[in-house]
This record gives sequence, C-alpha cells and structure tokens, in this order.
Amino acid sequence: MGSLFRSEPMCLAQLFLQAGTAYECLSALGERGLVQFRDLNQNVSSFQRKFVGEVKRCEELERILVYLVQEITKADIPLPEGDASPPAPPLKQVLEMQEQLQKLEVELREVTKNKEKLRKNLLELIEYTHMLRVTRTFVKRNVEFEPTYEEFPPLESECLLDYNCMQRLGAKLGFVSGLIQQGRVDAFEKMLWRVCKGYTIVTYAELDEPLEDPETGEVIKWYVFLISFWGEQIGQKVKKICDCYHCHVYPYPNTAQERKEIQEGLSTRIQDLYTVLHKTEDYLRQVLCKAAESVCSRAVQVRKMKAIYHTLNMCSFDVTNKCLIAEVWCPEANLQELRRALEEGSRESGAALPSFMNTIPTKETPPTLIRTNRFTEGFQSIVDAYGVASYREVNPALFTIVTFPFLFAVMFGDFGHGFVMFLFALLLVLNEDHPRLTQSQEIMRMFFNGRYILLLMGLFSVYTGLIYNDCFSKSVNLFGSGWNVSAMYSASHAAEEQGSLVLWNDSTVRHSHVLQLDPSVPGVFRGPYPFGIDPIWNLATNRLTFLNSFKMKMSVILGIIHMTFGVILGIFNHLHFRKKFNIYLVSVPELLFMLCIFGYLVFMIIYKWLAYSASTSQVAPSILIDFINMFLFPASEASGLYPGQASIQRVLLAITALAVPVLFLGKPLFLLWLHHGRGCFGVSRSGYTLVRRDSEEEVSLLGNQDIEEGGNQVEAGRREMTCEEFNFGEILMTQAIHSIEYCLGCISNTASYLRLWALSLAHAQLSHVLWAMLMRLGLRADTTFGVLLLFLVVAFFAVFTIFILLVMEGLSAFLHAIRLHWVEFQNKFYVGAGTKFVPFSFSLLLSKFSTDDHVV
Repeated sequence: MGSLFRSEPMCLAQLFLQAGTAYECLSALGERGLVQFRDLNQNVSSFQRKFVGEVKRCEELERILVYLVQEITKADIPLPEGDASPPAPPLKQVLEMQEQLQKLEVELREVTKNKEKLRKNLLELIEYTHMLRVTRTFVKRNVEFEPTYEEFPPLESECLLDYNCMQRLGAKLGFVSGLIQQGRVDAFEKMLWRVCKGYTIVTYAELDEPLEDPETGEVIKWYVFLISFWGEQIGQKVKKICDCYHCHVYPYPNTAQERKEIQEGLSTRIQDLYTVLHKTEDYLRQVLCKAAESVCSRAVQVRKMKAIYHTLNMCSFDVTNKCLIAEVWCPEANLQELRRALEEGSRESGAALPSFMNTIPTKETPPTLIRTNRFTEGFQSIVDAYGVASYREVNPALFTIVTFPFLFAVMFGDFGHGFVMFLFALLLVLNEDHPRLTQSQEIMRMFFNGRYILLLMGLFSVYTGLIYNDCFSKSVNLFGSGWNVSAMYSASHAAEEQGSLVLWNDSTVRHSHVLQLDPSVPGVFRGPYPFGIDPIWNLATNRLTFLNSFKMKMSVILGIIHMTFGVILGIFNHLHFRKKFNIYLVSVPELLFMLCIFGYLVFMIIYKWLAYSASTSQVAPSILIDFINMFLFPASEASGLYPGQASIQRVLLAITALAVPVLFLGKPLFLLWLHHGRGCFGVSRSGYTLVRRDSEEEVSLLGNQDIEEGGNQVEAGRREMTCEEFNFGEILMTQAIHSIEYCLGCISNTASYLRLWALSLAHAQLSHVLWAMLMRLGLRADTTFGVLLLFLVVAFFAVFTIFILLVMEGLSAFLHAIRLHWVEFQNKFYVGAGTKFVPFSFSLLLSKFSTDDHVV
C-alpha cells in the first residue's frame, strides 16, 4: 500500500507492442492492473478503428451467452458459484469457442422451438378434449340419421334444435364450437346478436378448472361455447367474429360415433405427446446442465477479450503497421512490474521480437492514484465524493480517519448507542468475507461498504458518551461523585462556620423544592470527577444550562482547531509545489487572521476555565461581552480576564488589520513584480504542470523557482520557455474573491461548528424523552402485570432506539459531519480537481455474468 498522505508519483510511458504479441501483452497487463491507457485515436470514430470486427465478434458471443443464461435460469438450473477468473482465451482458441457456442445456440433454439410446438399442440388437444366433454349435452342428436318426407309435426312437440326437425324444416343448420376467455364472453355475445340479427343460438358453459393458454402460457378461466346458425353467410360472419375475439375454434362432430372416435384419438395423441415432450425436456435439461458448467467462465473470458480489443483500439500503428504504439500512465513504483508483464506476454506468444517500453516527459497533469485497503477505502470514498484529489496534493482522507468519526461522536455522544453501533459494525467486520454480505441488497451493501466507518463512529461515540456520562440518557457512577451532599448540613460544621455559610437544616430540606449545592462550602466539592462529567449533574435542575455552556464552548474550540489545521495543511501543498511565496503571502496572513481573532477566543475560554474557581465565579467577566468589546473599543475599560487585556487585544486587532491587505494584494503584486522584473517567464518543468491550472500565477513563475529557492539558473537548453499573456486583473480578482470568502468564511464556519453542540443536545434530549415515555412507565408498573408490561416496554424501547436514535439520528449526525469536512475543513487547502486513476484491470469487470446489462 502506498502513502495515503499524497497520491503516488506517476509517469507517462510509451509501449511498443509487436502486432503478434499485443493481445497476450494486454492480457498480462489486464491481470495485473498496472496502467491506464490513453486514447490515441480520439478523432477516429468507433466504427473505423482497427479491431472493430473483433469487438463485434465478442458482442455476438456475449449475446449467445446471454441467451444461454436466460435458458438456464428458465430451467431452474443453478449456475456454478465461485470466484474463478480464467485468463483471456488464446487467439487460437477463440474461433473454436465461437463455433462451439454458435452450434450450441442453434441446437438449443431448435430443441426449444420443437418443445414449444409440442407443448402448444398438447394444450390445444387438451382444450379440444374439454370442449367435446362439455358440449355433449348441448344438442340432442340421433344415433343414426334417416331422412323422412312425412308431413311436418307440430312445432310445440319437438325441440327446435333437434337435428331431424331442422332437416324436416329444410333449413341448413351449422355449428361452431370452441373456447373463449372469461372476460370476453359478454362482448362476444353482444357482437353475435348485433351482427347475426338473431339467426344464431349461443350456448355457454364454464370449465371447471383453468387451462393454460397455448399462445401466451397464461393460466386463465375459459368458457366453452356452441353456436348454432342457419345459412352459409351467417356462418362466415360467426367465424370472423370468433377470430376477432381470439376464440379457440375446434371442429364439432356430426354424430355420436364420430365424437367417440375423435375422443379416443385425442387420448392416444395426448399420451404420445406427453411421452415425446418429457423426453425432449430431459434432453434439453441435459444440454443446459452441460452448458451451465462453463457458461460463467466463458462469459468472463469473453468480457476480458472484449476489454483487450477495446484497449487495442486506443493504440496507434507505426508506419510499417507491424507495431502498435500505446501511451499509458503508470505509477513509478510499478515500472519494473510493467516490464515483466510485457516480457511475459511476449514469451507466451512465442514472438521473436519482444515488446518493450520507455518513459517520456510530459507537461500534462497525470491522474491521481491513492492506494487503499479495506479499512481506508470507506474514508477515501467520503473525500472522493467531494472531488478527486489533484495530482500530488495533500489527501484529507488520512486525517478524516480520525476527525470524521470523532466529530460524529461529538454529536452522537452516548455510551449505550455507540456500543450498539460498534457491535453491529464489528459483526460486519468479522463476517466481511461472507458471500451473503458481499452480494446483499443496496441498503445493506451501503452499511457493509462503510463497516469500518461505523466501527470507528461507534467506538468514538462510546468515548464521548463516557465524557458526557450518558448511557441511554442515564449517568453511570463509575468512580464516585466528587460532590458531598451531607457537607451542606449545618450539623457537619462548627458553630463559627454556620454563621458565615448558607447551610441546610431539617426545615430547609422539608420545605424547599430545590436544594442548591454550594461548592464554596468546605467538604461539598471534593474534586473533579476522574473522567467525564460528574453523574450528580443528571439530578440537577440546571443540568441543561451547564451542558449547553460546556458543549457550546467545546464546539467552538474543536471547530477553530479543525480549521486552523486545514490552513496548516495548505502550507505543505505550497512547499511541495514549490510556491513558497504562497506561504508568506497567503497562508501566514490566513493563520494570523484566524488566530488573532478566533484563536484568541479559544484562549479566553480556556483561561477563564483555569483562572476562576467557585469562590471567584461571581466576579468572572462574560467572554461574549469581552469579545464584542474587543472590536468596539469602549471608552470605560472594565476589569477584564487578565491584566493588560485591552492592550493585547489592540495589538491583535492591528495584526489582523495588517494581514487583510496582505492577503488581498500581496500575491497579485508579487506576481506583477515578477512579470515586470523578469519579462516573460515560462514554467520550467521537466515533469508536470502545477495543480491549480485555473490561475495565471504560473505565467509569472520562474522555471525552477530561482527567486524562491535562491538557486542558480539552469542552462537555457534544459528549459522550456513559454510566453503567455499575463492578466493582472484576473489574478487580482481571483485573489480578492478568495480573500473575501476566507475572511467571511472564518466567521460563518466558526458558527457552523455550533451544530456539534445543537445535535448533541438534540440527541441527549431525544434519549431522555424516549426513556421518560417508555422505560419509566414500565419500571414503575405494579408487580402483578409489571413483568409482562416490562417485556412490551423493553421491546418498544429497543425498536424506537434503533430506528429513531441510531438510524435517523445517526444519519443526521453523519451528514453534518460530512458537511463540516467538505465545507469548513477541506476548502482551507483542498482543490479536488484531479482525475482518478482507472487502470486497465480485469478485476474491475463483473465476476458474475448478469443478463441485466444486455438486451438479446
């Protein structure tokens, strides 16, 4: 793991890859993940690049694999689990793999098509069987038809639908039978009546059980219908209406004997279809099981191969078209490993000429690489969400590891809540290799990815909870209180002391609603609590007043220390980028402005804590009044915190007044002096441009910073002198905006840190309300039903504690801690205008083949 303080030094390297070894070399580089490739063909469209044919072939193989995965999933065949990552296939095996996959696809499609056809035929035969069974009772038919020419009998004596009767009437009777979905019955019947003008007779019957639709495969309810009509024209209309309503029409037998023969034939065919369909499904499952063994590994291989050809399209060919040239960003620490990877790729391809590399100088800003591990990854993600660090500038993530959970704990300080959070995070850390956690849903994955952040937040919350002496809103008496109540009684003191002190007696205890402990009485206050706040404050009526004063001052102290540390970190950036004038003209005035005003406020808070005791507290001046008077210069000087306070405050204000114009004008005037004194200067760099590219100050800097470092000029042949237009107005405006933002920001940012006090107070009060409304009721219940009620109360208390105090309050404190780091801390030194180093690495590809990313 590299340094977390700054990004790793990078270099630009040029790779010369032989045409026959380029694939193998990139495969070796992809397995190691060492370099980030630059696109040398930005002006060439994706369809005109050299390896577009190979990329299309990989996409075709991906399409086949997606189809295989869909069929395997549809057949409920489990895919093999494991983290196996096979290497990219050799070029001589690619055509063989393509032929195998295409042959397998054709076979599967053919078998699947036959299976669907057989299933459809089977469902149609089953529907036909149900139709014949239901329509048996719709129409009365004679077993044998014998035409007669007798005189017509009375119509009232025969059924109108008797077939013999219709023959005697000389009408041509026809039948249409089939099945229709339940929801279309009413509309179907109305359409028949309107179109056929009553020349049809429709009979319905609902099937006992739902059937699967042969077309859609959906299981729905069906109705069997039988339509009797007169005339061929009516019959044509009836058939068209059946087609419009997607009815499944089947032939209707004319005689009972024909019906019997059809039913017997249907039963035989259904049995045969069941047998054939079962064998087809067995064969299909065997093929899919065999394909499932290698589909995941082949999917990974195809993705690696596609990534290689995509990267090769970013390379350019030399004049002879026999060598590919690539430009890559590589960490300087990995140059030797890069050479070994090229040698390995050349050796695997069996080429006579090996591929090689060399480094080239450049003025372009390299990408930012900050190596992380499981522990630091979460904290680095918090910083990267604000902006990726510029190349080689100070990385705030190193300090965020401590400051972020600490500021969170200041707002979330509770021993019990912090311990619960710590146990939850510890459980995630101990089971971090469990596959269910690594493949969990989105919300759980967020907790899992931030498990180390939660661990430290819980641990720091335990610490601040001990400082606040809060455990589920109750205090814990670990070391014994430093206050002695019995010393307040008059009986504990001599007669001469009783006259000069305000003491208690029996009448005072009986009739007073509030009793006050006086620390000036001997024996009442025996010394401070060894660690944290004394537990007796949990019983005091002025507990909230005391804690408010303590937490407010603590928030101001922590905030000013945090911001001052950010300004100091900016000095390390100026030293690294050889801009020492920024230290004297920017950082030092900023520090003086911060310390002479707000640092002095911290001094007054600490001095008052140390200088005044309980006996002198009545004459202690107000810090707020003294701080305001510092800027108002009152005519009458009241007694301050210490002797000579007014003089010291005038000196501090004078230093502040001098620092502001230096902050506004120092840097622009210095750069203007450099410009007019030296003419046109370029940036003499054999490496990279400076981080802050949005300013004009680089134009005025000497090539090797001769003025800053006092060094001699380097030979002119080793310099790159560039003459650019010097814009003093832009520099002045930029510096003025930065200065105004900083001076006003010091005030607003200091006030912003009061959120530490506000959220800590809110969390403590919510805990107190939850305890008073639930646990106090359960603990005060009578002994009869108290045990049962206590179980319910504890359950509700646990649920509300987790969801309100841990989740909601924890999320609120988390967001406020992020804001304090992004706005109040990082803007003092952090630019965050870099680009992240994204290496060509196969580990960044998905290990599992997902069908969601592709469309068949």
